Amino acid sequence: MSMSTIKLDFRDVSKVFDAKDRQVIALQGVDMQIETGEFVTIVGPSGCGKSTLLMIAAGLETTTEGAVFVDGRPVDGPSPDRGVIFQQYALFPWLTVRQNVEFSPRVRRLPDERRRAIVDHYLELVGLIDCANSLPKTLSGGMKQRCAIARAYAAEPALLLMDEPFGALDALTRTRMQQQLLNAWYLEPITVLFVTHDVEEAVFLGNRIVVMSARPGSITRIIPVRLPERRRQEDRLLPEFTAIRNEVWAAVYESELADKEPVGRVTAEV
Repeated sequence: MSMSTIKLDFRDVSKVFDAKDRQVIALQGVDMQIETGEFVTIVGPSGCGKSTLLMIAAGLETTTEGAVFVDGRPVDGPSPDRGVIFQQYALFPWLTVRQNVEFSPRVRRLPDERRRAIVDHYLELVGLIDCANSLPKTLSGGMKQRCAIARAYAAEPALLLMDEPFGALDALTRTRMQQQLLNAWYLEPITVLFVTHDVEEAVFLGNRIVVMSARPGSITRIIPVRLPERRRQEDRLLPEFTAIRNEVWAAVYESELADKEPVGRVTAEV
C-alpha cells in the first residue's frame, strides 16, 4: 500500500479507561491503514472497542498509546474533514431537512447560490428533495438517517466515520439504506470507516472487513471482499457472498471465544 494513498492510519493504538479500582482495556495494539476512497467495515463481538476506535479516529476520544493520522497528520481533535454519523440521527429538530443539510455550508459562510447548489445536490443524492421543507419529526427512521448522510456529505469531508448508523432500523429499511449509502458512495467515493455488528451488512458494504477480537480489542483478521464493485441486492445470493459471510462469521466467533484478557485488568463494553 503506497503511503501517498493512505487516508487513515492507526499506529499501535491502545486505549485504557481508568475506573475506581481497576483499569478497563478497550483497545490494544491496533494497526490498520485505510486507502483513499476505500469503504472499510469493522465487525467484532459486543464490547470489543469498535466504537471506541471510531471515536478516536473522529478526535472525540484520545489514545492511551499510539496515534492516528489522517493524510499523514496526527488526529488531535474533531475536524470538518471527518464527518461522523451515529446510530442516533442527531438532527436539529427545529430545522427543516434543507436547513439541517445546509448547516455546514452556512457555517463555512459559502455564498447563497453555492449553498443551495450543495444542498439540492445531496438531497437529490439521498432521495429527499421532495421532503426538503419537512421537519425531522415528520420523517421515518430511514429518512432521518438519509438526512444525516446528506448533512455529512454536504460538509464535504475527506473521511466519513459511521457508527452502526442503521442499527435502529427495521430489516427492510436497513437493507434499503445500505443500498442508498452504496449508491451515494459509488457516485462520490469518499473514504468510509463503518462500524457494525451485522456481518451481512459488513460484507455487502465493505471493500475490506476488519474483524476485531474480544477483550481487549485488537485486529484478528482483515478479509478482502471480492464481489462486484457496484453491488445490488441480488448479489447477496451469490455463492461468493455466502462464502465471505461464513468466513467472517467464523472469524468473529473465534475471536469471541479467544480469552486474551491480561491478569489484573478487566474489560467492559465501551
